[in-house]
Amino acid sequence: MAVRAAVLPAVGSPLEITGIELPDPGPGQVRVRLAAAGVCHSDLSLSDGTMRVPVPAVLGHEGAGTVVAVGEGVTHVAPGDGVVLNWAPSCGACHACSLGEVWLCANALGGAADVYARTTGGTDLHPGLNVAAFAEETVVSTSCVLPVPDGVPLTDAALLGCAVLTGYGAVHHSARVRQGETVAVFGVGGVGLAALQAARIAGASKIVAVDVSAEKEELARAAGATDYLVAADTTAREIRGLTGKQGVDVAVECAGRAVSIRTAWDSTRRGGRTTVVGIGGKDQQVTFNALEIFHWGRTLSGCVYGNSDPAQDLPVLAEHIRAGRLDLSALVTERISLDGIPAAFENMLAGKGGRSLVVF
Repeated sequence: MAVRAAVLPAVGSPLEITGIELPDPGPGQVRVRLAAAGVCHSDLSLSDGTMRVPVPAVLGHEGAGTVVAVGEGVTHVAPGDGVVLNWAPSCGACHACSLGEVWLCANALGGAADVYARTTGGTDLHPGLNVAAFAEETVVSTSCVLPVPDGVPLTDAALLGCAVLTGYGAVHHSARVRQGETVAVFGVGGVGLAALQAARIAGASKIVAVDVSAEKEELARAAGATDYLVAADTTAREIRGLTGKQGVDVAVECAGRAVSIRTAWDSTRRGGRTTVVGIGGKDQQVTFNALEIFHWGRTLSGCVYGNSDPAQDLPVLAEHIRAGRLDLSALVTERISLDGIPAAFENMLAGKGGRSLVVF
């Protein structure tokens, strides 16, 4: 059966909206009709080669939809069920999984090398980050689907698959923000907006949002920011000025740029914590001298997928949504069709907006 999809023909090439042929689900597979998919900066990183995946591929890793068919052996979902796509399923058997660090699973992206569909012309296609959400329908491993929590609209649930798990997890699992602490979030895209809401939920006393664009202030304040700064050479000094000359307890960096990582570090107090969520290229080199590492006693840590376990965290997030503490619609700056994905990529390159949501 042919469906429309956004295909990346080669690294560095523009996406092509075209027809693809999906097979019926085989053993252990699920076919899903997409309701919505978020356009994440990670998709841009895949298209420009910052992150490597086999091509040609159908991108898109943040999505939700309805099961239309299941293969042999699939029992935890059935046709008609609403599901969230999980682009990084844990294998449960590798060393990281044995430690409970499922977000570092060594085999999570093994499916990205598979051929899961073909173009109408017969060219093999890979599923991007496992799930190929930039398509009207997709076929995924049963491990890549989780039931949509009760009370969460299917289109909004798409955002749970990456932005919300990552931003919420960065604050609650990686940085472990405590009641009354001060927080700075660098980069007000979809993940940054989720991190701002998570900091508010954690009870942060001051939440400073930082971005290169002045136009994002309203979005940031609606998500929970108490202060907003346009990124500049003086940002770290300004943040210290907002915190009694101490610096924030926690900085969450969501841009993946050397300058913002360094500024985030400089913005924290002595003994503060910096969590890096953004995915930067190998050319983004960050330097520290040995004396400052000793003197400041700060912690710098990476954060993959919010250090989250989707199966455990989705019910928690759903409770926050139902209670009105977490607003998924606040992350969305525009709702587009499948044909609008290339333009959404251009907006990301220009630093505009929070999250573009593809609604099918």
